[in-house]
Amino acid sequence: MENLWRIATGQDPNRQDYEGIEFWSNPERSGWLTKQGDYIKTWRRRWFVLKRGKLLWFKDQSAALTRGSIPRGVISVGDCLTVKGAEDVVNKPFAFEISSGNITMFFVADNEKEKEEWINSIGRSIVQHSRSVTDSEVLDYDQRR
Repeated sequence: MENLWRIATGQDPNRQDYEGIEFWSNPERSGWLTKQGDYIKTWRRRWFVLKRGKLLWFKDQSAALTRGSIPRGVISVGDCLTVKGAEDVVNKPFAFEISSGNITMFFVADNEKEKEEWINSIGRSIVQHSRSVTDSEVLDYDQRR
C-alpha cells in the first residue's frame, strides 16, 4: 500500500538520479540515520548509502544490498552547498543538515562520532562533485604539481 502511495504521489526518485550507481557494492559510507520527512515532518529511521556523489536512502539495510532495489530517495550532493551540525535548529542531539540553494534536509545520527563522520564524508563528496569545479579545472590543477 505504501509503495502505491509513493508512486501515485511521485515520491519515488527518478531512475536517472541513481542509474549506473552500484549502491549495493562498496559504498563510500553507509549506515543508519533518522531523516525528517519532506512533507509530513515526522522522523523516520532509514539506511543511507553515499556513493559517487549521491546520497541514497532505503527503508532498511537489506534493500540497499539488493541489486535492482529502488531507493526511497536520492540527493545529488554536487548540488548541495553546505553540510553542518543542526542540533539547535531541530532541537535533537547529533542532528545535522544538508542544504542546497532552496532546500534544507535534516538528519540525526546515533551519536556524535557518527554525526561527524557523516558530515565529513558528505562534505568531501560535495567538494569532489561540486558543479563549481569542472573536471578540466581539477585536471589542470593536478598537472601543475
